[in-house]
Amino acid sequence: MTLIKSISGIRGTIGGIVNENLTPINAVKFAAAYGMWLKESSGSKSLTIVLGRDARISGEMISNLVANTLIGLGINVIDIGLSTTPTVEIAVTLDSADGGIIITASHNPKQWNALKLLNNRGEFLNAEAGEKILKIAEDENFLFAEVDALGKYEKKEDYINRHIEEVLKLAVVDIEAIKKSNFKVVVDAVNSTGGIAIPALLEKLGVECIKLYCDPTGHFPHNPEPLKEHLTDISEWVVTEKADFGIVVDPDVDRLAIICEDGSMFGEEYTLVACADYVLGKTKGDTVSNLSSSRALRDVTIKHGGKYEASAVGEVNVVELMKATNAVIGGEGNGGIIYPASHYGRDSLVGVALFLSHLASLKISCKTLRKTYPEYFMSKSKIELTPRIDVDAILRKIAEKFIKEKPNCIDGVKIDFEEQWIHLRKSNTEPIIRIYTESISQEKADKLAQEFITIITDLL
Repeated sequence: MTLIKSISGIRGTIGGIVNENLTPINAVKFAAAYGMWLKESSGSKSLTIVLGRDARISGEMISNLVANTLIGLGINVIDIGLSTTPTVEIAVTLDSADGGIIITASHNPKQWNALKLLNNRGEFLNAEAGEKILKIAEDENFLFAEVDALGKYEKKEDYINRHIEEVLKLAVVDIEAIKKSNFKVVVDAVNSTGGIAIPALLEKLGVECIKLYCDPTGHFPHNPEPLKEHLTDISEWVVTEKADFGIVVDPDVDRLAIICEDGSMFGEEYTLVACADYVLGKTKGDTVSNLSSSRALRDVTIKHGGKYEASAVGEVNVVELMKATNAVIGGEGNGGIIYPASHYGRDSLVGVALFLSHLASLKISCKTLRKTYPEYFMSKSKIELTPRIDVDAILRKIAEKFIKEKPNCIDGVKIDFEEQWIHLRKSNTEPIIRIYTESISQEKADKLAQEFITIITDLL
């Protein structure tokens, strides 16, 4: 059982001991800290926060605790109920709210839940804001409103439809071409809110939808992280149903994976690559992903005459660099699509619409599309260390050892070689070095990782 406090929010397992798990007391304390920070930073006397949740079993309980805590602070709450992370982000801007909270633990198993925090632009908070909220929570520096100044509560349950309307308004979404293609797809929404949002979007686009695990009960039928080893059911269904492809989303619908018509994985890393390929063909510009994402995005960007840049890992870092470079599309290699023409947040609904438009315009199969992109293979591993070891010192030594390769040190150490790369990052919560590699074959990616494990072991 675990409670993890970080600048990006609070997450943990439900039940157990206060301050060791995500208990009702911890939910109230952290919601109050966010509310106090918002009151102090905005200077406004009247604040409104949008609140939404995924379909987790604990979601309604946590949502009620959070809503009433904010009301107790004198903050108005717009509760949009069962929702998605990108829907809440869009709702903040459409309702001109001062912030937002999403009750979701993303791809974590059902015993987990979390509070994701947004600013008045519907974007995740930066590190400075996160640190301030953690300090307020630690000091329990709360001031609640008197009875005549309590906040007001309002429910709005139409926001998923409004989100879909916003997606359909995007100029690059080719609704007519999609409808003419008569696509048939299978959707695995892991029994969360993607089971509401994705089929509704597909219906508007004239796509036949075969639902698999689309009942938003919060009882996840498999590990909710959309990785190959968890997706055997949909892979079989796509083949059995003779579908054009399959769509997989995580519980809060900000990660998108695609299954090809033969049941094989399109590849989470390549979801962003395909969407970027389509967007760059319509809008000239640059792209951004994080240091641990595939080199394939760089290759596609260069093909379209654009420039690619890599940020530190984390959505807020990707967004910051996208704004600085005026990137037309970006995201993360875990299937997170960020399309600024819509909003600065990972959005699987936008990703689905872009992917469908791409396939419809090319008039080719999903498998054929995948073959048009550079073939890269990734390896992910880690080294567990003792708490006494100075991880930063080890990473500095690695950077010095490979100084001729001009290592990137904005987030750990990334070293680019001609045909491959390695990214070494320390964990923020435990004495671990995470090792990500990519090469032109799985064997070479695994070999590169092992070589650096040996180097690090020798340094120790």
